Amino acid sequence: MMGVLLGLGLLVLMLAVERTLFLHRGQIRSTAFIAGIKNILAKRRLVEALTVCEETPGPVAAVVKAALLHADADAETMRFYVQEAAIVELPALERRLGSIAAIAQVAPLVGVLGTVLGMATTFLAFEKDYMSASALATGMWQALLGTAGGLMLAIPAHLAHHFLTGRVRAIVRDVEWSGNEIMKFLLTDYRVALAVPAADEGEK
Repeated sequence: MMGVLLGLGLLVLMLAVERTLFLHRGQIRSTAFIAGIKNILAKRRLVEALTVCEETPGPVAAVVKAALLHADADAETMRFYVQEAAIVELPALERRLGSIAAIAQVAPLVGVLGTVLGMATTFLAFEKDYMSASALATGMWQALLGTAGGLMLAIPAHLAHHFLTGRVRAIVRDVEWSGNEIMKFLLTDYRVALAVPAADEGEK
């Protein structure tokens, strides 16, 4: 059972490192990003804003890009495409978190199984009169190792899952805020900025 726990531990480590790196790349400073996009749009450079979104990784940029692609649409249409982009992006954030949670829950059970097997070895030794005290201690030692190994794996696995889930929630909040902020800007200030030059040209 210790071999099984070791394999599960290595798997959790790989998953946790991969998820941490993935979420780190996907999390950007959404406030500064949205401010930059607004500055570009204030100069009526929609294509440049789209280019910035394409070059920026993460779901925040993808949601903002969806809004920019439908900058001329009405509020309901724009909201539909923003939500669609979020639905596409968010499952990637939660990928493999379920595997980490499953290992965290299974590890204690594997440890208990090791404990039971160790105790079975001990009681088997009791049936043999010629077994020494060291042989009995071996079974008890195996039982204790099984329990300790399961707990030593389950605790960091639970902590890793909790940490990664918190990172996902933070990114989801950034996505929701960014989507609402860019939609509000496109439906108000951006359209006003587009209308001002047209009005000036009409006066001329």
